Amino acid sequence: MDLTKILSIGGKSGLYKMVGKTKTGFVVEPVAGGARMPAFPSQQISILEEISIYTVEKDLPLKEVFKKIHDREQGGKAPDHAADAATIVSYFSEVLPEYDPDLVRTSDMRKVFRWYNELLEAGILSFEEEENNLEQLSDEKS
Repeated sequence: MDLTKILSIGGKSGLYKMVGKTKTGFVVEPVAGGARMPAFPSQQISILEEISIYTVEKDLPLKEVFKKIHDREQGGKAPDHAADAATIVSYFSEVLPEYDPDLVRTSDMRKVFRWYNELLEAGILSFEEEENNLEQLSDEKS
């Protein structure tokens, strides 16, 4: 799964796929499908590959958090991001017990679940390639 071209744009709901660059920004399209549009750096663009979650020891890349959710749900959906706060925090604590409760807010957890489910529905969330690469590395070392 390559998150280097998946973007979150401040002020816009959902995730976007970068499909091109312009002199002043990017051309994006919604992950769920839809019309292409321009995105500009002034819109607070975040690349999912660069996002991480605070834990008590180190920051954990978002991709690894997605993997933990994927493993727990056996490839299924995460809880709805609109669930009550107690449900969100409880589930997040089960998936990532080492998260830093002083730095990770419930709204951050909701975003993780919303993004995970959106990528899963769009068919972008795949860990098979990474697992195959790990198996190949393991075989090479043996």
